[in-house]
Amino acid sequence: MEAAWRQGGRGRGRARPGDGLSGRSGAAARPPAPKGRGGACAPAAASGGEGAGELSSQRKFDEIKKANQAAAKKLVEDQFSSSSEDDDEDAEVKQGKILAKTFTIYTNQTDGDASELERTRQYVNEAFQSGAMTCLICIASVKRNQAVWSCCGCFCIFHLVCIQKWAKDSLFLVSSPLTDDDFGKRDYPWPCPKCRFEYKRSETPSRYYCYCGKVENPPLDPWLVPHSCGQICEREFKPPCGHKCLLLCHPGPCPPCPKMVTTTCHCKKAKPVPRRCSAKEWSCHLPCGRLLLCGQHTCENPCHAGNCQPCPRVSKQRCICGRQTAERLCASPQWQCDQVCGKALPCGNHTCEQVCHAGPCGDCPRSGKRSCPCGKSKFTLPCTEDVPTCGDSCDKVLECGIHKCSQRCHRGPCEICRQEVEKQCRCGKHTKRMPCHKPYLCETKCTKIRDCQKHQCRRKCCSGNCPPCDQVCGRTLGCRNHKCPSGCHRGSCNPCPETVDVKCNCGKTVIKVPCGRERTIKPPKCKQLCSRPPTCHHPTQEKHYCHFGRCPPCRQPCQKTLACGHLCPVSCHDEALVKQTGLHQSAGPWEQPSEPAFIQTALPCPPCQVPVPVECLGQHEVSPLPCHSAGPYSCKRSCGRLLGCQNHTCMKECHHVTKINGNADGKKAGPECLQCEEECTKPRPPGCSHRCVLPCHPGDCPSCLQMLKIKCHCKLSVLYIECLKLTSADLQEKDLLTSCKNQCPKELPCGHRCKEICHSGCCPLNCSQKVKLRCPCKRLKKEVQCSKIQEGQVSLECDALCKEMKRKASEIKEAEAKAAVEEEKRRQQAELEAFENRLKGRRKNKRRKDEVEIEQSSWQKYKNLIMLPVFGVAVVMIAWLMVYND
Repeated sequence: MEAAWRQGGRGRGRARPGDGLSGRSGAAARPPAPKGRGGACAPAAASGGEGAGELSSQRKFDEIKKANQAAAKKLVEDQFSSSSEDDDEDAEVKQGKILAKTFTIYTNQTDGDASELERTRQYVNEAFQSGAMTCLICIASVKRNQAVWSCCGCFCIFHLVCIQKWAKDSLFLVSSPLTDDDFGKRDYPWPCPKCRFEYKRSETPSRYYCYCGKVENPPLDPWLVPHSCGQICEREFKPPCGHKCLLLCHPGPCPPCPKMVTTTCHCKKAKPVPRRCSAKEWSCHLPCGRLLLCGQHTCENPCHAGNCQPCPRVSKQRCICGRQTAERLCASPQWQCDQVCGKALPCGNHTCEQVCHAGPCGDCPRSGKRSCPCGKSKFTLPCTEDVPTCGDSCDKVLECGIHKCSQRCHRGPCEICRQEVEKQCRCGKHTKRMPCHKPYLCETKCTKIRDCQKHQCRRKCCSGNCPPCDQVCGRTLGCRNHKCPSGCHRGSCNPCPETVDVKCNCGKTVIKVPCGRERTIKPPKCKQLCSRPPTCHHPTQEKHYCHFGRCPPCRQPCQKTLACGHLCPVSCHDEALVKQTGLHQSAGPWEQPSEPAFIQTALPCPPCQVPVPVECLGQHEVSPLPCHSAGPYSCKRSCGRLLGCQNHTCMKECHHVTKINGNADGKKAGPECLQCEEECTKPRPPGCSHRCVLPCHPGDCPSCLQMLKIKCHCKLSVLYIECLKLTSADLQEKDLLTSCKNQCPKELPCGHRCKEICHSGCCPLNCSQKVKLRCPCKRLKKEVQCSKIQEGQVSLECDALCKEMKRKASEIKEAEAKAAVEEEKRRQQAELEAFENRLKGRRKNKRRKDEVEIEQSSWQKYKNLIMLPVFGVAVVMIAWLMVYND
């Protein structure tokens, strides 16, 4: 207790796990000091007032108590509720929404078909599953907020830092000067840790990109696939088809191309049909029919891709030399027999030694100039004689590549080099005089360190290019379970190639995980049903999947028989967890709260909720009511029974009605129903807008006798007609009733008045008015009916006299036009002569008038008559002003 007191009295600003203080500081949670402790504080409390201190301490005690109770309640809910299952269900729902969003554009192209997305869906599910994505280099989980890199060969995901270190170590091992003399001269690749797909040095990842490579450092979004940018992938399909991936940025391979293309079959015989781009290669299953390589037969296989197979037929074919005949495949017509040709060569002494060949045999190989064995001399001899040796030294280079053969010209191979030379061993440390053909290896062991940087070479007389270390590495791998089986090497070891099975509770569902991850990865979700026996009164347990821990509460219907005879429909309550309260009172906030006590007990069945059909008071409906509360009730509807007027129903709320002989069927009103006080609202005859003069009544309304004031068809007269006659008349009678019997005043399109009596609709177009019709020259005229002229049935043409008059008129016009032209020519000639006279030097008499008199304007004629009176008036006015001013 004292230790707990000291723990609570420290002011450290944080709480220990499970203390129920919800993160409050120790100073705030410090209780009032008991007697005998904290003596320095006792006088101050006494001087400040004991009452205020007690109230403050009690308030703090109540706050801490409420916090403890809230923490205990939360702990109980976390332990005994199905919140974990709900969280899993919520996560699955969220994951399903993200998957649907990722695949929406693709499934729209395929009309909802997602069968080609299974492989990609598996990669996306692994990206969501906790612990499913593991970096094979460090054997650790790949989290959402970590920079990653994805291999384009196997699509395996690694930490960016891990793959950078892997690439650096791989390049260092491959390009080490101890293992390759071309260090720095070649661009050595580095492999993927899983699939060994090789990448160039320049392809070493240096930045964190999303799966599609568009966005650098993609932000963390809980509504997107981890490490995805959320944009459309747009990577090229493999094999390339010209289209791009339509999914949102995703891990794993792109699905097959969903686009529709029009393509024909392999043999090009069938008509082009629309197909998926990923399955555009198709066969019509008809015979191929292409000519085979034999040139005689056609391919009989069904329509296929690629080249046709060799001709399968067998035929008798001669060999190349033509001596033998054998049955062979038609696809390989040329073949050789085993017989030597044997034909006589042109020399007549030898025969052809070639095996079955085509064409001439050629000249004898021993004819013409031949060389001696050493090649220095040439002889021309008959083909029956051998070439002799020349007697000179051989001088051919021996196998050592340094010295030459010193023997005379000879047949056959030269001997080995027997000259003694000063030889150096392979390591270059010793020299010795010995025959040239013998190798020299010393006994000195190499002390250089091999490429593993751990062991010496220890090879005798090593040239310096030490072989790789042949010992086993044996270092413990990252899984901590196995040792490296590779040869001794530098740098990090390869990931452990072993896999471990992680099983569910029943052991039927197994997943393989990299070795070393079996202790941290979650067990797989098993789809097998749990086989544990039930613990309630039911004979069988509710079906649920395999799991660890205790089974969930039974949710099957109770099915116990109630007092009313029905079965209990609620979930099983034989093992309900009931919290026990008030068993322990805490002494203070320093006391550790105990776990809440829960006991399993069988609760009684609730009241019967089985619906029982009960009829309402007004017999409107039969509603199902709970069995424990079934009884007469009002449905709150209107009564709805037919009143005595036979037109309206009772609007009183659902009530009891006494059954009598007239209303035994439940449709007629009873003495408890209302009385009708409404006006008659029955529908009037079509066209009648007057109300019925009687109050609400049964049967038909009387006939309407009111007079209607309407205009006739021509809108000139006002007529008074009984409503009954107008509404009961048919169309023809209505036209007669609404006609004023006068002539129609409307004007026809021809301009004459309509001759019909007042009528409805448009006027007839057959105008019978007589009009005068003239010929085109207006000389002849004729009276014709107007309608015939409008229809174009009658026309009046000019006769011979009209044409003669027209000809004479045209001749007069031509004579007048000719005279006008002649007059114009004379006037122009006169003007020309006047102009020439002026140019001949008659400038002295400028004012002399020309022969052509020019007409003066009005102003020139009358300016003197106008200006003299004006000047006179002006002089008089000036004189009058001068006199007036004096």
